[in-house]
Amino acid sequence: MPVAIITGASKGLGRALAEALAERGWDLVLDARTGPPLQETAAALGAYGTRVRALPGDVTDGAHRAGLVAVARELGGVDLLVNNASALGAEPLVRLEALALEGLRRALEVNVVAALGLVQEALPLLRESPAGTVIDVSSDAAAEAYETWGGYGASKAALDHLSAVLGAEEPGLRVWAVDPGDMATDLYAAAVPGDDDPRPGPASVVPAFLHLLDRRPESGRYAAPALLEVTR
Repeated sequence: MPVAIITGASKGLGRALAEALAERGWDLVLDARTGPPLQETAAALGAYGTRVRALPGDVTDGAHRAGLVAVARELGGVDLLVNNASALGAEPLVRLEALALEGLRRALEVNVVAALGLVQEALPLLRESPAGTVIDVSSDAAAEAYETWGGYGASKAALDHLSAVLGAEEPGLRVWAVDPGDMATDLYAAAVPGDDDPRPGPASVVPAFLHLLDRRPESGRYAAPALLEVTR
């Protein structure tokens, strides 16, 4: 069975994607900072009959990243790495003039540095897989100038470029930066509390990710809304 590592997998997009992969028979290594929700997710996904390993921890911790890859190696390797864990830098979001530099550092550390660290840790196993793939979850804030989204958007723009360079350096892999579009998630609620405009649930964009895995287009940046149009 193929093996995927998914960070930020206890809820939201991470959990929705993990469930879709479990339904397809993938073995999973799941990460999140909070243990009980992650364990509940792992128990629920285990009902699909696949092997699911849950490792609570912070992706900024190098030992934790090494542990994720070590568990994946025990399951057979790494075919897919999904860098989904994200930090906003401020909750709620604020204009750049008020953005604490420590918050910006946290966003960069989680969204960029830790993502690269996990790629580096997993790269030998990804290269061994006939379908080695990295998915870096991006944002439209990486490409558009939205007020108050500057710190988070800057970190995701950096992740986009990191993904592009990795794709050029590793032609044997597929490396996709994927903008999932608007979603109703806890992350968005923390970013903009009180915004009650209806947004689609994370499960609604999972078909876009599955489309990429099925079709395996060239490495690059993709937007889930456009991919969903293709799948309809």
